[in-house]
Amino acid sequence: MKTSQQPQSAAAQNSSPPPIGFLRLPQVLEIFPVSKSAWWAGVKSGKYPKSVKLGCRTTAWSAESIKALIERVANDAGGAA
Repeated sequence: MKTSQQPQSAAAQNSSPPPIGFLRLPQVLEIFPVSKSAWWAGVKSGKYPKSVKLGCRTTAWSAESIKALIERVANDAGGAA
């Protein structure tokens, strides 16, 4: 019996966005683990970055904005301790 695990995406392995490009919601949530509803509420309130429409049914976030979010949250967490 052969058992093998599926390889994880590069983002899931090192939990950081690529340096440039766009990320779709599943990729964002791999890096920044919150629920979909919490993510969209954060986008609406301005807590999380605004999305970019790439097509009529395609929404993404710039890798730069996600990286900035992670750095901001890390700095906020470091200052609160």
